[in-house]
Amino acid sequence: MKQGVKKVEEKLLNSDSLIFTFLRSVVSSQAASWVDLGLGFMLFAWIGMEPWLSTGLGAIAGGVINCFINYHFTFHAQGVPWRAVIVKYMMVWVGSIVLNSAGTQGVYMLIDGWHWLEKIGFKPDGYYAASRLFVSLMVSWFWNFVLQRYFVYRPSRFDNTAIRIASVFTGGKSKD
Repeated sequence: MKQGVKKVEEKLLNSDSLIFTFLRSVVSSQAASWVDLGLGFMLFAWIGMEPWLSTGLGAIAGGVINCFINYHFTFHAQGVPWRAVIVKYMMVWVGSIVLNSAGTQGVYMLIDGWHWLEKIGFKPDGYYAASRLFVSLMVSWFWNFVLQRYFVYRPSRFDNTAIRIASVFTGGKSKD
């Protein structure tokens, strides 16, 4: 029994298979979400920041945590310069924001006209929550996870360009 648990633990922590990598990405995503929401709440409730600023700073902190955990734990990035990872991660992150925003709006507009939902007990205020949750899951699985697994944390021909982009923001130093 102990040997079986050790084997599963080893696979969970070190296997690059799709399933185990996905499970690690769920852990990373949850950790980042807690940082995002927790910091945002603390900045709003305890410091008195405006909602947009506390939310934005929480999201940035969560993104940094997610990128760091994914680099070391989730995707076991090796041979990928960290500057390239940051640029590629930010590209995927911006795409995620656009897809989540536009997708939530689109799904909301689609189901807002489905009045039969109210007849089965669905409240109009829940349309946003349902739209947001659905789109968030789709973007998380089919955009974030796929691009992080196969682009962000893997060496690519784009890495040298990404490093040059990063060097603009790091004072011209393009070496890692």
